[in-house]
Amino acid sequence: MKNETLWKLTYGMYAIGVKDEAKVSACIVNTVFQVSNTPNTLAVSMNQKNYSHSCIEKEGYFTVSVLSEDTSGAVIGALGFTSGKDTDKLENVRHRVLAEGYPVLQENICCWYLCKVIGKVDVFTHTVFIGEIVAGSDRSVGKPMTYDYYHTVIKGSAPKNAPTYQAPQKEASSVDEAWVCTVCGYEYKDEEIPFEELPDDWTCPICGMPKSAFKRK
Repeated sequence: MKNETLWKLTYGMYAIGVKDEAKVSACIVNTVFQVSNTPNTLAVSMNQKNYSHSCIEKEGYFTVSVLSEDTSGAVIGALGFTSGKDTDKLENVRHRVLAEGYPVLQENICCWYLCKVIGKVDVFTHTVFIGEIVAGSDRSVGKPMTYDYYHTVIKGSAPKNAPTYQAPQKEASSVDEAWVCTVCGYEYKDEEIPFEELPDDWTCPICGMPKSAFKRK
């Protein structure tokens, strides 16, 4: 079997909110699904190297913010391509902290849930956490962002820790046409506006890094 066939499986885009003793944080995952409705339970798959993983292991709770197609790619970049261990990932992301101490996004999300961990399954590089929903939105708004939308419309990429990570494909193109963000892998390629002519304060639309973080492809 070729791994490429797995790319046809469908995924969504979710922000997982966590906390430790000192601060709140969040990360991006693409695998969240309902397990049962008696009680309402969700399953979240997360890489064991993630800082958020250690927070969930220790605290036993997490939140899920369902991203919509109106959620900015910069929000995904801020939460998905840096570690919360040494960085305040939510510093420039609109959010609120629930009474229980866990963050939920306020960046055009569809809805949110607060979950208590009631089980987990170790799956090699990842852990699937089973969480019982103890609180959440009364309604859902907007259209949920799919992983395909993130890739094809926002032109985002997956970090190397993601199970759906795909190595950049080499394309036959002029070396003057494409510049790649060294943080998130976003590729700038515009026939009308060369990279060199972008304003000095231009930033990556995915992770918010400056022009200096780009290198010629």
